Amino acid sequence: MTRRNMELLLLIVAAPIVIVLFAMLVVTGGQTLSFNTLGVPIGIFVVFLIAHFAVRKLTPNADPALLPITFALSGIGIAFVTRLVPDLAMRQLMWMFAGVAAMIIVLVVVRNLDKLANYKYTFMIVGVLLLLSPMLPVVGIEINGSRLWLSVGGFSFQPGELAKICIVVFLAGYLAQNREMLSVFTWKVGPVRLPSLSTLVPLLAMWALAFLIVVLEKDLGSALVLFAVFLVMLYVATGKVQYVVVGLLLAAVAAVALFFMFDHVRVRVDVWLDPFADAQNKGYQIVQSLYSLADGGMFGVGIGRGMADIIPYAESDFIFSAIGEECGLLGAAGVLLLYLCFAIRGMLTAARAKSDVSSFAAVGATSIVILQAFIIVGGVTRLIPLTGITLPFISQGGSSLLAGFIIVALLLRAGDAGTGSDVEMTSAITRSRHSSNSVLGRVALGKNITFALIFFSVLFAALVANLTYIMVINAEAYQNMPGNSHTMAKEAQSERGTISTYDGVVLAQSVEQPDGTYERVYPAGTLAAHVVGYYSGTYGTAGIEAECNDTLKGSENYASWTDVMNSLAGIAQPGNDVTLTLNSKIQQAAQDALAGERGACVVMDPQTGAVFALASSPTYDAADVENVIANSSEGSSELLNRATQALYAPGSTFKMVTLAGALEDGVCTDDSQYDAPGEMDIGNAPVTNMHERSYGTVTVRRAFELSANTVFAQMGVELGSERLVAAAKAFGFNAPVEFDLPLATSLMPDPQEMTTWETAWAAAGEPVGEHESPAGPQATVLEMAMVGSAMANGGQIMQPYLVEGIYNASGARSYTASPTPLMRATTQQVADDVLAAMKGVVANGTGAAAAVPGVTVAGKTGTAEHEGKENDSWFVGVADADGACNLVVALMIEEAGSRTSAAAQAQSVIRTALEVQGTL
Repeated sequence: MTRRNMELLLLIVAAPIVIVLFAMLVVTGGQTLSFNTLGVPIGIFVVFLIAHFAVRKLTPNADPALLPITFALSGIGIAFVTRLVPDLAMRQLMWMFAGVAAMIIVLVVVRNLDKLANYKYTFMIVGVLLLLSPMLPVVGIEINGSRLWLSVGGFSFQPGELAKICIVVFLAGYLAQNREMLSVFTWKVGPVRLPSLSTLVPLLAMWALAFLIVVLEKDLGSALVLFAVFLVMLYVATGKVQYVVVGLLLAAVAAVALFFMFDHVRVRVDVWLDPFADAQNKGYQIVQSLYSLADGGMFGVGIGRGMADIIPYAESDFIFSAIGEECGLLGAAGVLLLYLCFAIRGMLTAARAKSDVSSFAAVGATSIVILQAFIIVGGVTRLIPLTGITLPFISQGGSSLLAGFIIVALLLRAGDAGTGSDVEMTSAITRSRHSSNSVLGRVALGKNITFALIFFSVLFAALVANLTYIMVINAEAYQNMPGNSHTMAKEAQSERGTISTYDGVVLAQSVEQPDGTYERVYPAGTLAAHVVGYYSGTYGTAGIEAECNDTLKGSENYASWTDVMNSLAGIAQPGNDVTLTLNSKIQQAAQDALAGERGACVVMDPQTGAVFALASSPTYDAADVENVIANSSEGSSELLNRATQALYAPGSTFKMVTLAGALEDGVCTDDSQYDAPGEMDIGNAPVTNMHERSYGTVTVRRAFELSANTVFAQMGVELGSERLVAAAKAFGFNAPVEFDLPLATSLMPDPQEMTTWETAWAAAGEPVGEHESPAGPQATVLEMAMVGSAMANGGQIMQPYLVEGIYNASGARSYTASPTPLMRATTQQVADDVLAAMKGVVANGTGAAAAVPGVTVAGKTGTAEHEGKENDSWFVGVADADGACNLVVALMIEEAGSRTSAAAQAQSVIRTALEVQGTL
């Protein structure tokens, strides 16, 4: 098959890609597929057919793949410009037709690239003038901070695009003329050898001038493209890696200088490093680009269904983001593969060119397209800092499109004049042995081109790898980011499931608005706010709204195969409803007990692990969460869930753990007697009772009722740090516990680091250590509720949970919680003994305020001391301790002092809970 027939076949193969893209646009827009609605892609194909016949006539031996690749890229570009900015689509189409015409004209006029080299300095001057022209008054205009445009009578043009081509023609001619001189280092500067100064000066002067102009015009993208093209061409011509190394060092120096000299350069770097630091302003474009790409996933959201059009200048700088979102990773990688194919065919053209001028011109022309594609795609995907340049053949912009087709013309001309390896080697025999066109010179050139092509391949492999990370590996993280407007806007189109208490009080629901979207509301106000969390378009999600996000959206926990099939088909359906274990009356009682205080309360069923109430104070109204967050100060803590995320010294409530460990290890019995002085030295430091009160000689049970620190300090020393820490671990300390909300791990120190004095105080519930491991004990309120549950449930701790059931919109249940053992904390006998001691605390000791007439309440009080502050007050209670033992309350009040007590506040919670259960 001849080259031109292959080209025609490839054009026919590429045509369906373009036609299908436009067909999907037509269908998405609600139109009917017909010859009229598909007139644009058919017209584009016809124009390229005309170009094919022109190429068949003018360059019959040119590469057969370049024109079809250009057709595919241009067709994709026109389709997405039509999708993003329909008003500019016709202008872009006209520019494409003009570009094809310009390509044909160049092929007609330029019959021999070697002759262009005779005018290399003319091209250099023209290139510089084109770069300078936007600085002219009146006609030169500045757009978005960059002065790149000429505007005459409403017609605007970016001369820098043609300047790149002129510079490449100059470099091709100059490098061909001085290739051998540049390859031989004759000028010795110390231990380093360089090319002669006379050879380097014109080349470096032209490069420096071009670089200076684009920097002054704030066109960093063009500066980077020109510099990179310069390095690639220089390496291919000489094969000297030293040029690349020195060039990169010079670029690094220039980059540092520009960073400190120009604000816009610093902004670009800062946004690259952390676009989310200013996501609504300077980082907006990059952040929205990442959101779009993350939404695309593997297969895309569908043509015309993405949200990339909200990105400023999506049709030019960020058009690749739109392609990625709507065509997915496969489509985006396909576009990159087309560019890589362009690179391969362009470099093959350079390898088979008959002269150095043609070869270097082909390398330079190919490099412009490939490096420009890498720089802009790398920028919008945050692989490198963003620079404002166009994606060749695809981005909206007539100047870039016109320049792209001229580049294709140069490549076609260079390929048509190619010799092929056989002819090349035969003709070379008649040449001078030292000619750059000798066999040896051409072989070396071929190797340099191969290495340049490998370099391009590595660049595009990096792009695909980065895209895979964004669009597949890390996509969910981007989609769940607070403030992801894409996710919020899409979710607003469907009804999010409700969150309700076990007794049917709706805590969160979505209400349909007049425009068909849904707004999240919280009809119960502050009730269970820290459990429910919030759903905010600005700040994302928290609480159950976050932990059950996919369930509430309806994307998991399917109740039927119909739900599964609807989800796979992309059919919108209401989210699933989540029912919590919370009881609204018990929850309200817990919140009332904490009103005006800072603290937390957890109420749970020790036999199942179901949480009846989980309250934190101060609280907030989720309906006003955006104002709460916006107006919160650094020390503000309304959003902190003190029940699960705050660690406190548990005070004497920890004596439940110490007593269990001592009884189980045989250190003592509940009748063992200890001296209980108000103060005693242990480990050469004092341990004191509350108010230094002395109790004489008491039994272990009585010491527990009176909360005598000195007795439990002695007990802790006898137990030892190893066994004390082991006892705490048996109750869940130092181990993460799964829960339906984020839960901090309760802590104990490394026993090897604990002193005798620290062990004594730890046994009494006070963390006093200072060492590498954390001081302990430190516990969440939920952890101490679990300790109390172990005593109420025969030593067995059940897995705590908040989600009781999940239902679809039709009421079908897809999930039902079932009680699950979490850990065996202690034996049945030890748990019964500790529970008996807890009954004495309420009946005859420090917990009398928690007593509820008609039932037996067991409990343990605690006072956590803070130097310079009022003491925290704790209470952990069990009811009915002589009956079902199916209620545990843990309540903590920060800095309660003598103002109130946790036991007194817990009493009302216990009473309400027993009434709800029917015990009272």
